[in-house]
Amino acid sequence: MQAHPPRRGTDRESEQGSVTLWMVTAAFAMIILAGLAVDLGGQVLTRQHASNVAAQAARTGGQQLQASQAIRGQGVRTDPAQAVAAARAYLAAADVTGTVQLRGGTAVVVHIAATYHTKFLGIIGIDQVPVTGSAESRIVRAVEGVER
Repeated sequence: MQAHPPRRGTDRESEQGSVTLWMVTAAFAMIILAGLAVDLGGQVLTRQHASNVAAQAARTGGQQLQASQAIRGQGVRTDPAQAVAAARAYLAAADVTGTVQLRGGTAVVVHIAATYHTKFLGIIGIDQVPVTGSAESRIVRAVEGVER
């Protein structure tokens, strides 16, 4: 009777579990890539929304005219206090925080800071991404006696 040599594990047995590790790694990478696609798209949409709100607030401020001068034909001029107040009121109505400035008496400048809350990237510790938007509305002053 001959003794059989001790049986060694086959190649298949020694690789047991390596496919599972590869699948877990690949699945995690796919989740991260999907998260980047979804969350970066969401960030872009949030930035566009902030820019749109800023543009509308600046436009609202720029439309606050000094009616008495315009009616008398003395040119179109913006009332600075009303312009800033109207733009701030628009931001408040849109439930957005931002700053409104009147630059040189001829431009209403609006800056908005918002936050996009991520859907997937929280897995790797990125819970929110800051976004900004800004716009400017310039006030064109008509020259007296000239019709446009």
